[in-house]
Amino acid sequence: MAGDHEIKDTSGLTDADWAAINKLGRAYDSGGDEALKRAYKDLCKGDPIRWVRVMGAYFPDYVREKLKDAMADLGMTIEDLRDIIRKSESPSSSKH
Repeated sequence: MAGDHEIKDTSGLTDADWAAINKLGRAYDSGGDEALKRAYKDLCKGDPIRWVRVMGAYFPDYVREKLKDAMADLGMTIEDLRDIIRKSESPSSSKH
């Protein structure tokens, strides 16, 4: 997909993440870099958590460091983030 970019870390990818990755690949194949940029932006606007997982599959070290930096700026820890993710994925979170 996406020119020279290869998926480097598939851990944690869901079926929906793979669908997004395939959509990005189709965008690139049909319209090159510009179409890919638009597809990335659309993914980020539509589902920022999925966007982070997908970007992390391509650029795991970069995304990990950027997330750590941003969280540190907010006074958050990795454990805080894990709690947020667990709560967002739990079936009971949709009841609130």
